[in-house]
Amino acid sequence: MSFGPGRRITIDERSRVTRMMRLVICDRNRILSEALAATLEARDRDITAVATSTAEGCTAAVSHPRPDICVLDPHLPAAEDGLRLIREIRNRCPDLAVVVLSDVSDPAVCAQARKLGIAGFLGKNRSVSQIADALRAIAAGEPVFDPVAPPGAPRPQAPFALTPREEEVLRRIAAGQHTRHMAAEMDIAVSTLRTYVKNLFAKLGVHSRLEAAAIASRADLPGETPAGQLPPEDPQTVLHSA
Repeated sequence: MSFGPGRRITIDERSRVTRMMRLVICDRNRILSEALAATLEARDRDITAVATSTAEGCTAAVSHPRPDICVLDPHLPAAEDGLRLIREIRNRCPDLAVVVLSDVSDPAVCAQARKLGIAGFLGKNRSVSQIADALRAIAAGEPVFDPVAPPGAPRPQAPFALTPREEEVLRRIAAGQHTRHMAAEMDIAVSTLRTYVKNLFAKLGVHSRLEAAAIASRADLPGETPAGQLPPEDPQTVLHSA
């Protein structure tokens, strides 16, 4: 927000400037980082968010202008890369709050990240509104750390019965593929693909691709994860659509 010369800032405008929260969101899955950033901005007009999917992009984004919080996935593409990035950001910007957004069944990464001085650890099983509320608390100086599975605990098996096609769709959602990309690679109509996604959401009990991707990251799904691709659709639509 800019103010012309000689213009007096009203109480409401001063309050909004104070409450504005600037975020950098870095996730290895580009579609999820952009979708989460777009949804947080749409949900709250006092949030501005920059999305990136690489360590280099994250480093540039936190350098100027200085954000309030950097939310990052520690696996970029490996945990060593994410932890190295946390260390670099903490050294460069000691006043910047770094929040890890990751799988809650990853206790080793959480423990190492806490030693580096992160301000929070949020599980990807949170809803978007819960993530926003946690970030508000962290911006106000309150650490937020979700509980993680004890060391050595096995990764959970998928507690849902999916058809082979639904499993494939879930893997593709986790990889960040968009609707047309999935339909083309699966050699099915877009309308058929959307039916698979809708049925998948119903079985998982989720309402967004972000939630579905979080479940996929915690479940032991068979098969190889396909390559992702940046979608041309609006990120906010991709996040919530079937």
